[in-house]
Amino acid sequence: MSEKNVSHTKWMKRAIYLASLGKNTTSPNPRVGAVILDKKGNLISEGFHYKAGMPHAEAMAINNLKKDAKGGTMYVNLEPCCHQGKTPPCVDKVISSGLKKIYISMEDPDKRVCGKGIKILKEAGIQVHLGLCKKESLKLNEAFIHRNITKKSFGVLKWAMSIDGRIALKNGKSKWITCEESRALVHSFRAEFDAIIIGGNTLRKDNPLLTTRGLKKPEPLRVVFTKSLDLPSKSNLWDCSKAKTLVIYDSSSANESYLSRIPKCVEIEKVSSDNPELISKILAKKGCNKVLWECGPGLATAAIQSNCIQELITFIAPKIFGGENSMNPLSDFEFKEMHEIIKLNDSQLSLIGNDICVKSLFKN
Repeated sequence: MSEKNVSHTKWMKRAIYLASLGKNTTSPNPRVGAVILDKKGNLISEGFHYKAGMPHAEAMAINNLKKDAKGGTMYVNLEPCCHQGKTPPCVDKVISSGLKKIYISMEDPDKRVCGKGIKILKEAGIQVHLGLCKKESLKLNEAFIHRNITKKSFGVLKWAMSIDGRIALKNGKSKWITCEESRALVHSFRAEFDAIIIGGNTLRKDNPLLTTRGLKKPEPLRVVFTKSLDLPSKSNLWDCSKAKTLVIYDSSSANESYLSRIPKCVEIEKVSSDNPELISKILAKKGCNKVLWECGPGLATAAIQSNCIQELITFIAPKIFGGENSMNPLSDFEFKEMHEIIKLNDSQLSLIGNDICVKSLFKN
């Protein structure tokens, strides 16, 4: 790689780093960072997108200029927008700034932009270079990209189990499988998500809070999917002062008279079947890029079968539950041959106290 190419890569990686500063706050928008050099190659400004409704990275970098950018170069990890949203089009800012070149890591998958922003920049006489550090940029915004392409939220399934693969005793008791360090880590994991999903059975048995314990504001949306609507009249999730709650129910099987148990502060939506894909699509429409499934075996299995899960996080504790009737993390997929089984990819292992945390990707 030439010295010149090394320099371009350096500045694009700087833009990607800046973009990562908006890790848990940009949804439904992507994570974007921008760097501006003057015509001599000196850094004169930079910026990143922090939150929807606030300036985009390109606009922040241009607004922060302490020096004329005419004839200079911008590095940005995602194609500048060309539509009017909560903020003006970024391409207009870039063009009016007098920049001569722009390095863009990847096209924006949003149909309102996809290629159009690049075309406008080229027509304005700006030299556009596309594809630098594309792999890193794809990874950074994988959830945003997934939502725009599939119209479903990027799903992560999480469970904790004993070393013999059980998530609860046969009487349903499960507190606590993992150590305090693992449980604290789960709270920090939740801060990466826009919503957390459980089933009605998990709500009835565990009465969870489903919060980050104050690590993210606002807290992720708490989602309960129920086929029966037979939910308790008292629940931690009904306290909407801590976090918003959404109940989604299957109108084909639920007893709608139970709706009276649910407080007015809780949002309610109905779907036509128990297919988890309908949940994922609802959350995608609400702008949830990335969602965490903390549900029981039935819903978890159905979510995998519906291609709603892209990543798996498993906590394994050095404990033995034993017993054929102890609860498994998944229901029966009814596989008959080994070639039918689900193979996971790119597994990463880490030790959390005495527990093991395994992160793996689904290859859908």
